[in-house]
Amino acid sequence: MRVPFTKMQGAGNDFIVLDETRTRYPLNEAQIRWLADRHFGVGADQILRVRPAPHAGVDFEYVIHNADGGEVENCGNGARCFARYVHDAGLTQARSVRVQTRAGVLTLLRQDDGRVTVDMGAPVFEPARVPFDTAGLVPRAEGDWCRWPLTPPDGGPECWLAVLSMGNPHAVLRVDDVDNAPVAQWGPWIESHPRFPRRANAGFVQVLDRGCARLRVYERGAGETLACGTGACAAVVAGIRLGWFDERVDVDLPGGRLTIEWPAHQGLHSTVRMTGPAEPVFSGVVDVPEWR
Repeated sequence: MRVPFTKMQGAGNDFIVLDETRTRYPLNEAQIRWLADRHFGVGADQILRVRPAPHAGVDFEYVIHNADGGEVENCGNGARCFARYVHDAGLTQARSVRVQTRAGVLTLLRQDDGRVTVDMGAPVFEPARVPFDTAGLVPRAEGDWCRWPLTPPDGGPECWLAVLSMGNPHAVLRVDDVDNAPVAQWGPWIESHPRFPRRANAGFVQVLDRGCARLRVYERGAGETLACGTGACAAVVAGIRLGWFDERVDVDLPGGRLTIEWPAHQGLHSTVRMTGPAEPVFSGVVDVPEWR
């Protein structure tokens, strides 16, 4: 099967974008894994599929697959690349578009400087909706919220996690030095912990001051990536509720900077806005093996 694609990146988080506005490509999970493979395929953290609007009130459908082939609810960096792609491909001339995801509707706005702002929707704090199993755990109050304890696999002291959803599950851990954080060891442990029945993205955040942070994220189904948009949103929202941050934070990830804004003073159901880069890398056509 010959599949045309465009490779894009947002702050180093890279994507294969497939235009399915006219033709859908019947890719199974094995074929998606092959596309994402950096040795045998094109290579990417996620595959993004651009589809026609499934109903009135939105402009497109935005479908996301992780590198492991599984379909997921949301991807913030991918949303910015989606907005850039549909404009560059001539699919829309509108500066603002609304897209349907598995997690809900996102509003994407192209800025004059080439960056894209995404209205990521409101965070979800109720553990059952993340979902996160709190049975038998005693949270520790902090700010106007709390953190939950988990015992690391090496048997060391408990680590305290802020747990929330940005359309996908996140666990946020504060560290003193993000460069030396145990991302490779604790990331997969948190991702697959049985208390997260749909697995989780694990964020390791270093607070520099009330408006600046550094972050590394071990993404569900992709491993550590150079940037994670929903992870940056989750880290900032958690930090605002826990008293670490003000309502606008610049987040430096290994691949670049994202700016996150959350007007918590307007209420916990206020939406989160993320602004950052979205760049095309190259386009091509690939012969996808007919695996079943």
